[in-house]
Amino acid sequence: MRLVFGLLLLLPFQVFAQVEIGQPWARATAPGAKVAAGYMTIRNKAASADRLVGASSPAAARMETHVTVRDGDIMRMREVKGYDIPAGGSFELKPGGPHLMFVDIKQPFREGDRIPVTLEFEKAGEVRVDFPVARLTGQRHGH
Repeated sequence: MRLVFGLLLLLPFQVFAQVEIGQPWARATAPGAKVAAGYMTIRNKAASADRLVGASSPAAARMETHVTVRDGDIMRMREVKGYDIPAGGSFELKPGGPHLMFVDIKQPFREGDRIPVTLEFEKAGEVRVDFPVARLTGQRHGH
């Protein structure tokens, strides 16, 4: 009976989850690299907008939200304060665009690793997700 009651207490959190994380992945790093990039699609199932305001991982000293902007003929990364996720919509983090930056990584990211990340949303709160590590060159295939 306690088990059934305990499971019923968890049900509302699963049914009413506001955000879903799709296709998370991180790029493998070269030896000696101190930063790594992470990508995903964030789907907001809520009737109001939300915002990804931060992230953390035991694999890095800190994480930042970045965008890639064109500066003449050069593409540069710039830190931003977060990403707006529209109500009933989605936001994609992808190579050459918005992405998560793992700063001061503790060891190289190797293809096949899984990197734990906690995402922090203004309304949805914390969402934990593992980022599978894909090869250093190219994009993740089959996902």
